[in-house]
Amino acid sequence: MLKAANLTHAYAPGAPVLRGISLTLEAGTILYLLGRNGCGKTTLMNCLSGILRPDEGTITFNDKDIHAYTPTERAQRIGMIPQIHTPAFAYTVREMVLMGRAPHLALFGSPRAVDYEIADQALASVGLTSYRDRPYTQLSGGERQLVLIARGLAQQCTVLLMDEPDAHLDLNNQQRVMEIVAHLAEQGLSFVVSSHVPNNALVYAHQVLLMKAGRALALGDPSQVLTEALLSAAYDMDAEIVYAMDGETMVPRAIVPRNGRR
Repeated sequence: MLKAANLTHAYAPGAPVLRGISLTLEAGTILYLLGRNGCGKTTLMNCLSGILRPDEGTITFNDKDIHAYTPTERAQRIGMIPQIHTPAFAYTVREMVLMGRAPHLALFGSPRAVDYEIADQALASVGLTSYRDRPYTQLSGGERQLVLIARGLAQQCTVLLMDEPDAHLDLNNQQRVMEIVAHLAEQGLSFVVSSHVPNNALVYAHQVLLMKAGRALALGDPSQVLTEALLSAAYDMDAEIVYAMDGETMVPRAIVPRNGRR
């Protein structure tokens, strides 16, 4: 569905932020991007969305270069949910979600009845129907993330890029947001999730891209990528994986600093 091959990007000559990154995102897949601050996660997300054009390499959607699509066509296929979103006005929740219909409207066109129906269906999908007329500015961080997910659903794209959706959220809201992401993935929607919470990748990721200094340190199944050796290398610290019994099988439950303070 979405494929990147040998991406390289630099904001200044001779200082690449991305160095030969490749990935493939299949339908219904949650791909986590993990790594330290400055490793290139957000730059990669901006390239995948078409906001940035890589200096080298290609990005294709259904075997067609994403820059061969018009901006409107691209927005109908790939959506972006930012880490922090502060609206200029106190739009209602419904109005925020309705903005996702913009790629499907004619120039200077107004939302039609079908657009309102799609927005309301998107709100129902994330469990926020009762919030429809509330000001977006009065919502909690977790509720705002769900509204932005609903806006992406109303956009009717097939790939959603999420830049640190678990940032600034308590444990309850992190789980609430990611459980809905997992449910939507089961219905065929694909996600690229940039995160600083590798423990969430243990639970929700189908694939993990572990990055360091703009390069892919490892890409694959979480069981192959989220190892103590690779995590220690990526984060420049000794990492330990805590295991627990699940039936008769030992499964990873948490990633913690080795010999950290209790």
